[in-house]
Amino acid sequence: MAQKFGNGRWVHEGFLDNRVEGTVVGRIVFAAIGPVDFHLRGNFKADIAGEVIRFRNSRFEDEDMAAQVIGDMENPQIGTVNLISFDPHPNLTPHPYVEWFSLRKNHYRFELNPGEAWIVPEAERGEIDGESRRIRERSAVQSPERPTANDETEWV
Repeated sequence: MAQKFGNGRWVHEGFLDNRVEGTVVGRIVFAAIGPVDFHLRGNFKADIAGEVIRFRNSRFEDEDMAAQVIGDMENPQIGTVNLISFDPHPNLTPHPYVEWFSLRKNHYRFELNPGEAWIVPEAERGEIDGESRRIRERSAVQSPERPTANDETEWV
C-alpha cells in the first residue's frame, strides 16, 4: 500500500529537478521530519519532462500523528520514479501528482491541488542549481542502480 502522507497534508513544500535525463533530484519538507533529499532514477511525465518544479501545499498540517506514521522515512529518499506529472490521468482534472518507490521498496505518493506546483522560470533556477548538484554528489554513493540486500544478486 502506498504511503499517502495523511492524504497529502503532511507535505509542506519542495522542489524536484529533472534537468539531467534519467534522474530526478530535489528536496521535500514533510510534517514532523522536515526536509528530505531525493535522488530518483527516472523522469517526469512528458508534460513537465526536463523541467524544475516547485510546490507549496495549502493543506499542510504539521501534526504529531505524522511523526508516528512517517518518522522512520529514509533520508535521503533514493529510488525510482513511478509517476511525476501535473496531468497524471486523462479522466481527471490536471493536478500535481508525485509517486515513487524507495530502494527499500516502500511506495510513496502525494497529490496537490491544481495550481500548487509550477515550473520554475529560468531566471529563478540558479538557487536550485547548487542544491541539485549537492544532492547528486552526496547520494551518488547510494545510487539507485545499486542492488539492496533483499535483491536476488550474487556478488563475486
